[in-house]
Amino acid sequence: MFNSILVVCIGNICRSPIGERLLKIQFPNKTIESAGLKAVVDHPVEKTITEIALQHGISVSGHKAKQFNAQLCHQYDLILVMEKRHMEMINHLSPETSGKTMLFGHWNNQSDIADPYGKSRRMFELIYQQLSESADMWAKVLRH
Repeated sequence: MFNSILVVCIGNICRSPIGERLLKIQFPNKTIESAGLKAVVDHPVEKTITEIALQHGISVSGHKAKQFNAQLCHQYDLILVMEKRHMEMINHLSPETSGKTMLFGHWNNQSDIADPYGKSRRMFELIYQQLSESADMWAKVLRH
C-alpha cells in the first residue's frame, strides 16, 4: 500500500500542486506533497489555475513551490509525474526509484498532462479536467 505520494511537474506552480490537492481530498490520511524538477522555488500556484481550482471548491492557498531532489525520491512510496520526460529525468537522477515512478495520467490512456503555463484559460481548464479525472482513477486503483 502507498502511504506517501509525491506529485511532480516542472515548475511546481500549475499541475503538481493541483494534483497534490486533488489526491489529498481522496486520501486525507496519507502524506501527499508536490515538487518541481525546475521549481520556481517559494512561488505560489499560478493565478489562472488557482481560480479554476477555487471554482471547483479546491484551495491551493499556502502552497510554495519546492525543488525536487534525489532525497525526495526515497521519502515517498509513489512518485507521479506529468510527462514521460519527467520520468526519464527522475530515473536519471535516481535510477533505483524507476519502479515507483509513474505518470499521473497512467490510468487515463497513459497520457502526458501538458504544461498549461503561458497558455489560454481554456488550456488551463482542460488540464484541470485531466488532473481531476486522473486523480479519480488513481483513487479507484489505490483503494483496491
